[in-house]
Amino acid sequence: MSRLDSLLHRRLPGLLVAGTLLIGAGAALAQTAFEPMDRAANHQLRFTAAEQGRPIHAGGEVAVAGQGFRPGQKVTLLYGATPLPGGTLVADAEGKVSGRMTIPAEAEAGTYPIVVVAQGPYNATIASLKVSPRIPLSGQEGFELKEAQVARGLYQSAYSARNKALFVTSAVGRPPVRQSELLRLDPETLAVVARVTPQAAPGRGAAADGGVYAVYGIGVDDANDTVWVTNSRQNTVAVYRQSDLALVRQFEPGTVNHVRDVAIDPQAGKAFVSATFRPEVVVFGTGKPEVSNRIEIPSGVRGGTFSAASLSLDAKAHRLYVVSNTTNEVAVIDTRTDKVEKVLPVPGARGSIGVSHDPRSGRIFLGPAPLANHVSAGPDGTVYAVDKSANARQEEGDTLLRIRPRS
Repeated sequence: MSRLDSLLHRRLPGLLVAGTLLIGAGAALAQTAFEPMDRAANHQLRFTAAEQGRPIHAGGEVAVAGQGFRPGQKVTLLYGATPLPGGTLVADAEGKVSGRMTIPAEAEAGTYPIVVVAQGPYNATIASLKVSPRIPLSGQEGFELKEAQVARGLYQSAYSARNKALFVTSAVGRPPVRQSELLRLDPETLAVVARVTPQAAPGRGAAADGGVYAVYGIGVDDANDTVWVTNSRQNTVAVYRQSDLALVRQFEPGTVNHVRDVAIDPQAGKAFVSATFRPEVVVFGTGKPEVSNRIEIPSGVRGGTFSAASLSLDAKAHRLYVVSNTTNEVAVIDTRTDKVEKVLPVPGARGSIGVSHDPRSGRIFLGPAPLANHVSAGPDGTVYAVDKSANARQEEGDTLLRIRPRS
């Protein structure tokens, strides 16, 4: 037995499969070598905890669901080179497969690559099965928790120390998005103080209805008493006044490609905006909102292209941290010169999209996609969190939380 096979057997032995999983692990070996394969295959398979909204734990039951297979097609699951016991599913008339499996109680936490082999015709892919560690609650008695539902489709939040106000963005649906709001809240009560719907956006192509300039990312500029938001659907940004949410400047569509985050450096008088799927951070002047620079970020991955996703600003150190969601790297930019200082590889990261730098420890924390929350810091250790976890607190999630240390 190879070292890899030995490791696989030791970490996830005796996987139990039930439901529509049929016995026939040996079927995985019945395929004749180099028969014509299914080059048009576009199937998907995923694993979730049997209890909706919960993580997968060792000893827990897992639901298997897949689609895009051919009706009647046999689908075999393997771990490494070893077929899983009872590891054959059969696609129904709609090309879907489903089943249940139990993770062994002794399985280690981690992400396991499960080989998905479809036969008749042949195709093989990898599906990831993540087993999460059990982390008991601790220290919760030291915090006060307040929550509120203020709008559907919450995305990000930002706190204004100058005005003692919390701003949040929301957007619902796919383009053309018609329901979106920018809200100003009382940070103590989480009551809505003001809200505004973005102005109408131009239609795409022949479509006359472009919805609105839906708002997603957000950053506050206390030096100029403004709020910056990202309009990802129109590839641009907008600036609003903090006091009454009046529109100050709506930039033209196409200014920043699939813009995600905005970080404001008040000392430098700059707003940094990430252009997802491109190796670029666009710099705006904040006094008079205009594009002032475009920073190109090289990738150290051979053949890879850096994709600027989330941003984390250390204003005192004049450093901006940018995570790539395609190459698993973090770029460090000097905010005074707009120059890339270094690009750091992050071995073992997968699909990183969130980033946060801790100036005290010097550590950089990454979050994989998809994350169901967004966090911003307030005064005295208070944290404001957007929780989008469906069914965790309500059917659609979208809960705003204030977490404050008890005095």
